[in-house]
Amino acid sequence: MRVTVYGAGSWGTALAFVLARGGHEVFLCGRREEEMKEMARSRENRRYLPGVILPAAIAPVADETCLALSEAAVLAVPSHAVRVAAGRLRGLLPAGGVVISTAKGMEENTHMRLSEVIKAELPDNPVAVLSGPSHAEEVGREVPTAVVSAAVDPAVAEFVQDLLMTDKFRIYTNLDIIGVELGGALKNIIALCCGAVEGTASRDNTKAALITRGAAEMARLGVALGAEQATFFGLAGIGDLIVTCMSAHSRNLRAGRLLGAGMPLEQVLAEVGMVVEGVRNTRVAYELSRLWGIEMPITEQAHRVLFEGLNTEEASDLLMRRGRKHEREDLLRPGGR
Repeated sequence: MRVTVYGAGSWGTALAFVLARGGHEVFLCGRREEEMKEMARSRENRRYLPGVILPAAIAPVADETCLALSEAAVLAVPSHAVRVAAGRLRGLLPAGGVVISTAKGMEENTHMRLSEVIKAELPDNPVAVLSGPSHAEEVGREVPTAVVSAAVDPAVAEFVQDLLMTDKFRIYTNLDIIGVELGGALKNIIALCCGAVEGTASRDNTKAALITRGAAEMARLGVALGAEQATFFGLAGIGDLIVTCMSAHSRNLRAGRLLGAGMPLEQVLAEVGMVVEGVRNTRVAYELSRLWGIEMPITEQAHRVLFEGLNTEEASDLLMRRGRKHEREDLLRPGGR
């Protein structure tokens, strides 16, 4: 099968590698023509995924007309670029060609999930979401990985499962597309917070508390928005949360460490040098929690640190001084009141 991976960053390159290993013909489409020519010559994405040699079945290109030759497209761009990228696919990807969304975020201002954004731009194309604990640096080196393919239509979820699954890249299907997307977006907020406590010299006890209570917080908002609670305790929820909060590859964790050390947000983003999805995700999740009346104390304090000038030690103190709660209360009652 011919597949276009639209977006030649680290994740797009890693997924192109997976597709090629599965026997597919892959167009890896990037916007910078000179970079794509260099990638075709060197057989390596030296900017984003150095050391991973591209198989012959991958054709690095800058010409978007490759989409017209494809039966499916993997959209591997940051969340804030999804609407524009999906619009560029319109009129090129054949009607009926499946679009696979891989970004982990939500659209600012509209609060739309990214599959909704894609569907609005490409109404004639089925949409699936690929999410779970999967860093490009490890997927590209064939470290055993398990993720989730989610879609409203089970046939679409299974199509993606068959398309991408290899003996090193295992895919489970899930029909709870809302939960899978929200899990991928909300875990970035908790990872920022875990990085921040590392930056202030807090360690394992605090991180374990943040991960556990963060999972409950994610599930509360998810259930209010129509997701299934169980999804947040699967690969796209707790699985992705763990890897993002613990991995040396995590941009959100690294950004959080810098914030915890007192670096201003603008400088943090410049230092990381790549998209930190948790920053935008925090703004959207906080706004949603206010709209729906959902208690999300970790997200609230993250918002105050990022956008209201609160320092991370003050945020930690405010979380620890909250009123007494029963541990299971806010799991059983979505509002968490």
